[in-house]
Amino acid sequence: MKLLRRGNSDNSDKNDSASVESAATDVSPPNEIVGKGRPTPKRREAEARRRGPVAPPPMTSKEARERRKANKGTKVDRKKASEERRASSADRRARMLAGEDKFLLPRDKGPVRAYARDLVDARRNLVGLFMPLALLLIFALFLDPAVQAYVTLAMFVMMLFMVGEGIFIGRQINNRVRARFPETTDGGFKLGWYAFVRASQIRKMRAPQPRVNRGAAV
Repeated sequence: MKLLRRGNSDNSDKNDSASVESAATDVSPPNEIVGKGRPTPKRREAEARRRGPVAPPPMTSKEARERRKANKGTKVDRKKASEERRASSADRRARMLAGEDKFLLPRDKGPVRAYARDLVDARRNLVGLFMPLALLLIFALFLDPAVQAYVTLAMFVMMLFMVGEGIFIGRQINNRVRARFPETTDGGFKLGWYAFVRASQIRKMRAPQPRVNRGAAV
């Protein structure tokens, strides 16, 4: 009986020590840090750190002018940049007047609008004389008050001719465009108004410039 009790006590001591060791291995340290342990900095803060400290604001107007001049660069650099901008602008305008589709305004882009311009430029339009004649009539109003009634009547007749020719040009352009581009959605009043506005302009002032001569077959 003593042997059995001694064996049981030994076994119980071993079991107790094993349970203590397993419990010790299962418990994780309470202060273990998960992740990097600090908040992610904002983008604005990170960029400010890369750029370094921000310069203090200018205290006087003279200091502000000097700082603006320093930021703009030297006079030679500013002059060179200005010349480059003017040259680039002149080149874009020249390409636009030449009719390159990449440099045209959105209203002038596309083969349909180019074809409509060619149709207008190839014919003689009475509405093209409206602007110079209107200026002459307005100038005549200040010469003699007695001719005001005649000038008013002449301007009214010009308006009637302009409206009539505008309707004729719009229909003709739409018919020719539908025959050349049957699948296009560009047409109707917008295309007719576009052609009428171009026809009412002086030929040398049209943009893009005409690429066909008057009377040419289009």
